[in-house]
Amino acid sequence: MASEYKASKEDFVSGMTGSTVFHVNMISGVALSSIALHSALRSRVQTFGPSYFLAEFVILVIPLLLSMTSFAEAPGGLSLLLLAPMLVLLLLPPLEKGTPLPAERRDELASSDGGSRAETPSKHPSRPLRPLPALTTYRAHMMLMTILSILAVDFPVFPRVLAKCETYGVSLMDLGVGSFVFSQGVVSAIPIIKDISYLQAPIVPKLKSVSRKMIPIIALGILRVVFVKGTEYPEHVTEYGVHWNFFLTLALLPIIEVVLHPLILHVPVGLLGLWIGVLHQFALSSWGLKDFLLNAPRSNIIFANKEGLLSLLGYISIHVLGLSLGTVILPPSPSYFRKQQQLLLDGPSSQQPNNPDPSAPRQNAKTVIELLSYSVVWWMLFAFVSLGMDVSRRMANISYVLWIAAYNTSFILGYILLDMVFFPTRTSRIRDPNDPSGKRLIIEEMGSKSSAPTLLEAINKNAFILFLLANVTTGLINLNIQTMFVSNTKAMGILSVYALGMSAFAWFCRRKRIWKM
Repeated sequence: MASEYKASKEDFVSGMTGSTVFHVNMISGVALSSIALHSALRSRVQTFGPSYFLAEFVILVIPLLLSMTSFAEAPGGLSLLLLAPMLVLLLLPPLEKGTPLPAERRDELASSDGGSRAETPSKHPSRPLRPLPALTTYRAHMMLMTILSILAVDFPVFPRVLAKCETYGVSLMDLGVGSFVFSQGVVSAIPIIKDISYLQAPIVPKLKSVSRKMIPIIALGILRVVFVKGTEYPEHVTEYGVHWNFFLTLALLPIIEVVLHPLILHVPVGLLGLWIGVLHQFALSSWGLKDFLLNAPRSNIIFANKEGLLSLLGYISIHVLGLSLGTVILPPSPSYFRKQQQLLLDGPSSQQPNNPDPSAPRQNAKTVIELLSYSVVWWMLFAFVSLGMDVSRRMANISYVLWIAAYNTSFILGYILLDMVFFPTRTSRIRDPNDPSGKRLIIEEMGSKSSAPTLLEAINKNAFILFLLANVTTGLINLNIQTMFVSNTKAMGILSVYALGMSAFAWFCRRKRIWKM
């Protein structure tokens, strides 16, 4: 690649100051609007038949692409275009049991009690958590936004205000990095919810196990460095440093989480995540690390990668806050993990026989109330901190941490509310007909069965493989096309074909998880 174009391209993606939180939220809101339309169709009309993939691609993927390109200046108008037919569909009566999809049948738990869960004593180490379709939808939409933006940013059709900020500011791509980490934290709660004694397991074996799983990601990070340096691919050094990249950050976070297990056992997880963020900010402000990050010359291997190394503590804070949210939304009730935490700390003598079942139906109303409370707290803290401190993804400062926590908590809440509106369920306690004494109660869940859209479920199943494929494809396109000189019409054509290709790959691989981390 010609050195002149390389320099021009680096200038094209450098020096950005970002947009506003409201603008980024409005662009992200298009994702919620597309899900609202899709849910209205599923709950009120029959399925799309043989054209199901194309229908989901048009409803769920194309709006995201338009929101960050052609409609980036008016995302609210795009949301209205999606919500208008949804409101018309609401005039139709809902189907009696919703529209059963293949994804719904796959999500059903294979259990002998047919969807009922007992309240009586027993331990349930092997029972899986119930699928949470809203979480699948959120993670898939987050991945889609990431996949689309990493290529779109190279074209002029993608507004510069949405590209990663140089030092301070908020943008769509700054949001994507933090949301990726937050999402990783949410699902990392699954092992400790299933068996909280995992927190007390010896640290060294856990470190070995997690480190082995992360070796491929570390290898990918190293390969990316070799590829970028070997091809003179345009790079933005102030993102993570000369050699560091996002893969290395992602690989280290689960390893560091294991080291934090003794603290997670004794301290509320959300509070621990906040403390880490505050400690990181104290180091930046009082120990001169901010000045070091902004002004120190890249004179050795440590200094050359100062952004990646110094932002790590901030990303740990985001990861742990995501873990905290996972302990709220994944179990049957928001208080489930806290109660298990307390029982474990109290010791064997306090273990009560009525150990709750982690696969019991969720108490969605309680979850919504708790999520709403968290959202309000995070947004209020973010507003307060922002009075005296700008957001910096480059430092992963406390403003950035709080913004990521507030945004992701709010949008997960939005996806859960949409599920509750379009696919309402109710639970009731009934006597177990198989219990002769008549004292055993079981919880029965009734109502429309919800599931994530099939395409989004497919994207979520092989999300990391898609992320790798998107990075490779983006690199190949940039090596063969001078993207910064491409017209908007041609750029939209390239981006549409790229989005279709990524979606089709996910669709054809939807029945198998290619790489399980």
